[in-house]
Amino acid sequence: MKRLLLVLLWGALSIAGFAQSGQESVIKQILDQQTASWNKGDLNAFMQTYWKSDSLVFVGKNGVTYGWQNTLDNYKKGYPDKTAMGQLRFTIIRIEYLSNQVYNVIGKWQLTRTIGNLQGHYTLLIRKISGKWLIVQDHSS
Repeated sequence: MKRLLLVLLWGALSIAGFAQSGQESVIKQILDQQTASWNKGDLNAFMQTYWKSDSLVFVGKNGVTYGWQNTLDNYKKGYPDKTAMGQLRFTIIRIEYLSNQVYNVIGKWQLTRTIGNLQGHYTLLIRKISGKWLIVQDHSS
């Protein structure tokens, strides 16, 4: 009986670990999608990885912004053209599994621009909503 329980426990943990690693690749795809959209100069496509809700939270150098549209408007104000946007690169430092529905991501961002490079760090809270992984909270500095 003990042996059966150990085998079942090991199997459940193996499946959970496999599911986690599969979801981590989805998280990486989200950041790859953001990078590609940004580097094309397409902020509307970049924002498709964010939760389209008034409850979206973005924390940046100017404080807290609530809502998808407000976040998009701030991006458009801060990065009005391709020159201001430059080329984005993300470096993931850690992807942390919090639950089957939530991941925490910590990383670095870099913008290479002719008008001066920028860089900083970010923390993302990514949640599965209606079967889709979306950024629900972004703290970028």
